[in-house]
Amino acid sequence: MSIKTINDLEIYNISYQLALEVFHLTKCFPKEELYSLTDQIRRSSRSVAMNIREGYAKRTYQNIFIRHLLDSLGSSEETRGWLNFAKDFNYISEEMFVKLDQSYDKLNSKIFSLVSNWKS
Repeated sequence: MSIKTINDLEIYNISYQLALEVFHLTKCFPKEELYSLTDQIRRSSRSVAMNIREGYAKRTYQNIFIRHLLDSLGSSEETRGWLNFAKDFNYISEEMFVKLDQSYDKLNSKIFSLVSNWKS
């Protein structure tokens, strides 16, 4: 399958959907977490998708695209860390944590695979 637009890139679609899930999940976080955990996890989850999108726009420069993909991996791991806090603070269930953590782990594998195999 050829990639003609950002919407053809599976990792972008997955990361975007995960960011939406995180957003909806955080709506029930306590108000005192609004400017710390809630804001941070929303930002990092969105950053995964936006780094992929920005890198894709610059894909003719292979090193720049790969750098953005690596940045998206960093944001993904940051999100996983915030999810750990949310679980440990009992803001999300163990089951929800495992589901999202596994989803981010699979996404990271796909991003890393693309980093390893991308050709402009």
